[in-house]
Amino acid sequence: MGNAASSFKREEMKMDYVYDYMFHLLNEYSKLLTYKLMKSEKATEFCLESMGCSAKGLVKEFMVESMVKAPVESSPYTLPPALDQTSLEGLLRKKENFTKQVEILESQNKI
Repeated sequence: MGNAASSFKREEMKMDYVYDYMFHLLNEYSKLLTYKLMKSEKATEFCLESMGCSAKGLVKEFMVESMVKAPVESSPYTLPPALDQTSLEGLLRKKENFTKQVEILESQNKI
């Protein structure tokens, strides 16, 4: 179960997905704003590469990996289709079997 959770985290919770979600969230929020944004005369523009240049090793690797390369037009999340009755019953049976297996192992003091 722990390995499955770790695998899920590695595959499904990548920084690319987080930044895609943040981009879409801020993009939708910006549509609600009624005032005009103006860049200050004192503002300094940074490019992404210059912010990561001073980093070394793993820090730089993580910064490059999490950098947003381009906006994504699709929504970052889609819901899976609803389960039909047969699939839901199968899933519930599987969960019940796993629960019984854990209870048996607990009673044998293996957990």
